[in-house]
Amino acid sequence: CWDYRHEPPCPKGEKEQQEAIEHIDEVQNEMGRLNEQASEEILKVEQKCNKLRQPFFPKRSKLITKIPNFWVTTFVNHPQVSALLGEEDKETLHYLTRVEVTEFEDIKSGYRIDFYFDENPYFENKVLSKEFHLNESGDPSSKSTKIKWKSGQDLTKRSSQTQNKASRKRQHEEPESFFTWFTDHSDAGADELGEVFKDDIWPNPLQYYDDDDEEEEEGLEDIDEEGDEDEGEDEGDDEGEEGEEDEGEDD
Repeated sequence: CWDYRHEPPCPKGEKEQQEAIEHIDEVQNEMGRLNEQASEEILKVEQKCNKLRQPFFPKRSKLITKIPNFWVTTFVNHPQVSALLGEEDKETLHYLTRVEVTEFEDIKSGYRIDFYFDENPYFENKVLSKEFHLNESGDPSSKSTKIKWKSGQDLTKRSSQTQNKASRKRQHEEPESFFTWFTDHSDAGADELGEVFKDDIWPNPLQYYDDDDEEEEEGLEDIDEEGDEDEGEDEGDDEGEEGEEDEGEDD
């Protein structure tokens, strides 16, 4: 039988390793506390900058009103938002005159997005809003304006009925209506569209409004380059024809 007295003793340094692990844990905790302090300082700076930016937004909104279809063009040019727009959504968004994002004083607690519309044939509301905040338990949640659709104009129901048609081929399906976003509160903490409006479009919508102009310029450049190439080929053909004529005269 096996004599336990012949078993090797515990590896030397095991105690030192355990102590090192405990010390590493203490260092990590210290770093974590510093990170928390840094986050609080960053939040204070963001709150200060947010207040300094506020006077510029009304000025920008007033200038935007001078540009027809500014917001619908911006949305159509944005890759993530455009993927959610059906043809009727685009028609409706032609009546969108103003967009505003308001971050709450304690930025961590949430924000609200307001969409202002002119009188339109789709719904009665002048303003549609969606708000993101922390509920009583501290979890992200959202609420929004109830859309008062005019008779037969509910795009969310129309979209649902269209999507359920068995005869419609999947590759040709219209996207679900943009306006279903106002009724979707399933996962406020992961609402990508809300984050897109707040963090990407709202800070600088002009970058997406101008997107069409850049594409048109690129298209014109391509056409010019193709034209130059065609001219080069034509010149080559002319030279070839002249050469053949000269050879004929020599004969």
